[in-house]
Amino acid sequence: MTLALSRPTARLGAAVALSCRECGTRTEVGPQYACPECFGPLEVAYEWTLRGEELRREIESGPENIWRYAALLPVPADVAATPNMNPGRTKLVRADNLARELGMGNLWVKDDSGNPTHSFKDRVVAVALAAARELGFQVLACPSTGNLANAVAAAAARAGIRSVVFVPRTLEQQKILTTAAYGGTLVAVDGSYDDINRLAGQIAAEREDWAFVNVNVRPFYAEGSKTLGYEVAEQLGWRLPRQVVIPVASGAQLTKVDKGFRELVELGLVDDASYSVFGAQATGCSPVSTAFKQGWDTVRPVKADTIAKSLAIGNPADGPYVLDTVNRTGGAVEDVSDDEVVDGIRLLARTEGIFAETAGGVTVSVLRKLLAAGRLDPDADTVLFNTGDGLKTLDAIAGSVGPSATIPPTLEAFEATGLAG
Repeated sequence: MTLALSRPTARLGAAVALSCRECGTRTEVGPQYACPECFGPLEVAYEWTLRGEELRREIESGPENIWRYAALLPVPADVAATPNMNPGRTKLVRADNLARELGMGNLWVKDDSGNPTHSFKDRVVAVALAAARELGFQVLACPSTGNLANAVAAAAARAGIRSVVFVPRTLEQQKILTTAAYGGTLVAVDGSYDDINRLAGQIAAEREDWAFVNVNVRPFYAEGSKTLGYEVAEQLGWRLPRQVVIPVASGAQLTKVDKGFRELVELGLVDDASYSVFGAQATGCSPVSTAFKQGWDTVRPVKADTIAKSLAIGNPADGPYVLDTVNRTGGAVEDVSDDEVVDGIRLLARTEGIFAETAGGVTVSVLRKLLAAGRLDPDADTVLFNTGDGLKTLDAIAGSVGPSATIPPTLEAFEATGLAG
């Protein structure tokens, strides 16, 4: 049964409207995600009250989390005072060892495994939850490939509200267990993420007090990814990198990092320097990469078959906008095999001590592939995005790593291995 709820008037910072990405039609700020005129996707539009040095001072005096950028997000002014997971301000690691191995000059890894539930999804959920509270929702929900389930369950527990998350039955066991630990409702579904996403849309239409973070409050949720771009620029000393390499699932992260960069230019926080955006997919689920290589302006859905389950979205909602972004910035979208994904995980761990999940392995190996093809400038400042922790995808490397030797507890046995050097 559909519930008829009266929504409060939203006070979400500088957000003044939701704007259609296709036709430009504007509608009021609220729990809407499709344009009433053309059914195109909606995104948040702003009227900024702070700019330049005044805005920079406010940011730099703010908390050590994403709420330092609250003036640039669709959240209430008092957002930092309410119980939340306080994600963000993760490390930007100068990756000199990896750079030497790849023949690069200046390379950094934006390591978002340091977030509360060890993925970038904490950022988007924090913004979605702040908006959902303001809009009067009572339940936080999502369809997920794993990391989002963790983030929603944890954020709802911290906020003291109910969570309901839907995941594929075949999801990595580590992600299922960590989601279940937070005590919310976890539903495993026989089907792909795309099947579950359709189910979520149907449930969202019936349960009006449920905020599906990546469905009916998606415009607010997606804005959380901008904070990755804000942080990178601030951590580089208020400048934009020349190149970024970002994993692509739905595509929202890549497009919103780009939006964040463009907003920083508009607001006078960074110089208007050119940059290129590169997208990374696994070959077993590479609809955007295929479209880019074929020169298509649309993305054709595929059936996912890859160990990179967090990127296994066969019909990515923001796929066409990823194409727009990489084409506008002179970037590209590339894909790599599952074997290359594992190689990428091991390479990053071996060179920089960063243990990435499979999405990180995709991104590292795509970076290497783009360099070999001459698509990416080895001398330009480059930032690689690691979006999750390898402890969540241990099965991916289980067959390729292990003890160097197994011995009895004697000095003679150890010396016999030849491992002493």
